[in-house]
Amino acid sequence: MELSLLYALQEIHTPVLDAVMVFLSTIGNGGTIWVIAAVLLCCRKKSRPCGIAMLAAMFAGLLIGNGLLKHMVARPRPCWICPQVPMLIPVPHDYSFPSGHTLASFEAAMVLFLYRRRLGVPALLLAGAIGFSRMYLFVHYPTDVLAGMALGILLAVAAAVGMRNIQERCRRRDQERLHNIKKDRDHM
Repeated sequence: MELSLLYALQEIHTPVLDAVMVFLSTIGNGGTIWVIAAVLLCCRKKSRPCGIAMLAAMFAGLLIGNGLLKHMVARPRPCWICPQVPMLIPVPHDYSFPSGHTLASFEAAMVLFLYRRRLGVPALLLAGAIGFSRMYLFVHYPTDVLAGMALGILLAVAAAVGMRNIQERCRRRDQERLHNIKKDRDHM
């Protein structure tokens, strides 16, 4: 079933679409575009919590998705099973499940969506396009991409909630310190 869908995608190849899909896959390599976005967000105090949550989600995904699940599931890639399909990118050497490109993309895009919906919507569309490119390029099955998306969204929500909890604790701690300073001044 999954291979049938991947073979159907091979039927829609055009030179322009090939170039777009290779580009999308390339910007998703190592989550580079998302790491750059997160670092840029960290540079401004107002957007720093969003950037930190993005980095935390991507780090968790790297450990869980690429470090643990890929090796536990050890799913061969479609391009390993069907080497007769012409490749537009180098054949990856790690396992297929879950899609790391999709995982990193949805972690970052979902955190961005949770903090800034106006930026998050196009980021989620880009994340979806990157995930689709991995199937188009015959390096992932649809369930690899769906798992990357689901795990990415889950880790993004966890990172955003964790960051908001940390911010709230810090705010309460600062209020308490300010209250204590005022109290000390009043007793003088």
